[in-house]
Amino acid sequence: MSNWYLENGKESDVVISTRIRLARNIAGLPFKVRQNEKSTKELLEKIKYVTPSIGYGLKFLYVKDMDDITKLSLVEKHIISPEIALNKDDSAILINDEENICIMINEEDHLRIQVFSSGLELKETMNLAIEIDKKLDELLHYAYNKNYGYLTACPTNVGTGLRASVMVNLPALQMTGNLSKILHIVNSFGMTIRGIYGEESDSKGAIYQISNNKTLGTTEKEIIANLENITKKVMEQERLARKYLGKNQLELEDRVYRAYGILTNAKKITSDECISLLSEVKLGTDLGIIKELDDGKVKKLELYTKPANLQKYVGEVLNGYNRDIKRGEVIKQIVKNDK
Repeated sequence: MSNWYLENGKESDVVISTRIRLARNIAGLPFKVRQNEKSTKELLEKIKYVTPSIGYGLKFLYVKDMDDITKLSLVEKHIISPEIALNKDDSAILINDEENICIMINEEDHLRIQVFSSGLELKETMNLAIEIDKKLDELLHYAYNKNYGYLTACPTNVGTGLRASVMVNLPALQMTGNLSKILHIVNSFGMTIRGIYGEESDSKGAIYQISNNKTLGTTEKEIIANLENITKKVMEQERLARKYLGKNQLELEDRVYRAYGILTNAKKITSDECISLLSEVKLGTDLGIIKELDDGKVKKLELYTKPANLQKYVGEVLNGYNRDIKRGEVIKQIVKNDK
């Protein structure tokens, strides 16, 4: 079975992926900002000891033992945060072979439990996260207050500790100039819309992350229901924008095929240009205009053209200039041969 990020899920023409993240801390241990060398070691060893009892095929890995390309490849897949990738001595992860479960240890909180799915799968992904969360609580015992809920390093996560998010591709809204209006509406409904790597990151192409910004005074069920409703509204607006663009079919076909032409014929291509072109190429594929690609190839192009995953794909360590050249070669391989 392929990894979740190479599969197409529900509503995958607009929704790329779903992520559930639960912030948790262990009772009796100092939070990260108050840790010393001894308490950090105690935390890591405590979690390492219980790992076999958690199940789900999870393996314990120290961040310091991972090479830079592997860490960056996980950041590019949105499986770990850029922050934990920079931590050298005091962090670890629990991850399974499918990579749909990744628990970051000692990032901002003791535990950041994450579950991922392709497409729009909020309820199913949440159910698995809750299942894992309950098992970890039994093994480790969380810091919890009956008035405030789960205690976290940052006050914005106190309460449920839940950050639910969906990654969406909105090229038609961007092309029609209606994107800023939609982003404003999303924010007015208690949701946050960010770039593809979360807080303080920029959007790449037309890809955005929508997530809840409230964790206290609400339930997990309410958060999931609200996010699903907002996401469906955004999907509806993106699809309406696509229909509008389709009224001038020749112009739309010309635009997506120009993107396809540059993407598949360039001798060298940067990562940012590739992301932007792929956003329009995916639109053309989803609308049935570009017949030369299918969903599986688009997924592979999206993943294996990113800097670290490109280097893993070809099995070489490359500088920026040579990556741009190799990216052009890899695109042609995937489109033609599906290596």
